[in-house]
Amino acid sequence: MIDSIKGVNGLFSNSALTGVETGASNGVTAAAAQGSGTQVSFAQMLGDMASDMAGALKLSETKSFEAIQGKADTREVVDAVMSAEQSLQTAIAIRDKVVTAYLEVARMQI
Repeated sequence: MIDSIKGVNGLFSNSALTGVETGASNGVTAAAAQGSGTQVSFAQMLGDMASDMAGALKLSETKSFEAIQGKADTREVVDAVMSAEQSLQTAIAIRDKVVTAYLEVARMQI
């Protein structure tokens, strides 16, 4: 199931979002804020976030199976599951904001 989430990156078409860059109104992009000096597209940022979320879910799943087999400590499992839950909640919140923004733009009168 987690492997199917990794396919989310294919949903983000760079051609549809050409010219859309991340960053605040002061012109600082997310990548520049991190010190890499390159601009990251909005689609790439969302794709990376989806990949990170899928990785966290896969790690928590792996740790859970290891705990069942007696190979992992309970604390490791709890940390992995809490991290996955936080990633999922963040992704859900961002999805909700994107849908709300789309609906507001769709309601605008031209």
